[in-house]
Amino acid sequence: MAYEFDENGVIDNETRPFVPWETVNNFMIDTFKKVGVPEEDAKICADVLLESDRRGVESHGCNRFKPIYIDRIDAGILNPVTELEIVKDTPTTVVADAHDGMGMVASYKVMEMLLDKAEKYGLAMGAIRNSSHYGIAGYWTTMATDRGMIGLTGTNARPSIAPTFGVDNMMGTNPLTFSFPTDEGFPFIIDCATSITQRGKIEFFARNGMDTPSGMVIGRDGSAMTDSEEILTALTQGEAALAPLGGIGEALAGYKGYGYAAVVEILSAALADGLFMKDLTNKNPDGSKRPYHLGHFFLVINPEFFSGEEVFRKKAGDILRGLRNSTVAPGETRIFTPGEKAHLIWEYRKDRGVPVGESVQKEFVELRDRFNLPYHFGFED
Repeated sequence: MAYEFDENGVIDNETRPFVPWETVNNFMIDTFKKVGVPEEDAKICADVLLESDRRGVESHGCNRFKPIYIDRIDAGILNPVTELEIVKDTPTTVVADAHDGMGMVASYKVMEMLLDKAEKYGLAMGAIRNSSHYGIAGYWTTMATDRGMIGLTGTNARPSIAPTFGVDNMMGTNPLTFSFPTDEGFPFIIDCATSITQRGKIEFFARNGMDTPSGMVIGRDGSAMTDSEEILTALTQGEAALAPLGGIGEALAGYKGYGYAAVVEILSAALADGLFMKDLTNKNPDGSKRPYHLGHFFLVINPEFFSGEEVFRKKAGDILRGLRNSTVAPGETRIFTPGEKAHLIWEYRKDRGVPVGESVQKEFVELRDRFNLPYHFGFED
């Protein structure tokens, strides 16, 4: 849901029922355990998913719990037990192989290693191959800001983006994500795909009976597509592709999004000697399903080795405050800085719970009944 904001924060226009955070967290942990995810790993996975909903990034939260994780485990293309192999380990670098386990678990363990290295040496970078969807990219970068450091991450994904002047879906939505510590009550976070939209957003549109805005998706004939259900099918069949950030062609600088998507593709694959582009589909030559074999990279920078954490936080905060205090365009109420809306959404939701739409309600009930879990959700009353 797209919230509206005023000078006091989120305008309360939510119509979906809320479920308490603790209830959803415990339910997802128990469900993950039922499909074979170890308890400590299940806690990591549930927290990553809920962080998306805390920030209002619903394309990566509860909406994806069943179709991206539970269903893939059921299909045998995602290993519930993550056997993380450390392929290379130096004082400032890590290369790991997730062996098609939970991308969120592999990423958490690698980030913990990198944070310790950066705390000691100032910089640390890591890469993972043969992984799976690692959730909201900003989770990993804010692990760094929680310890007063700078975080950067990217991941490749199943082919979705067409290169500028092309129609083949060659690269994933490939987010390039940064987080900086500040002296404010929340960090700077820029967490977005290098495509003009992401597949998860189209899934969200489809699940809620909404069209995809024109200009985001290009068909094989070069024209824009808007039917969300049709787009999801066409993307899977290679008959449609997402436009890069900036849009179709060069008029609105789509070549910039294309270039950044290629940066993420290269770093996600080449640093860890992983797979890329068309090799990231989940289909074997005979049409049977297989794991996605994704790659991720992470960079942690410790400002204490530069200007110092306190100076960095203050300078970053001054820049953000300067941006917010600049002249507001006619008809607008205020200027926001990256990460601010996510913080305001958390302020709005933290005491209310997770807003759950009808499709997710059905999935929760289905999983609860399938595994005979002792939960009753408020939306059932």
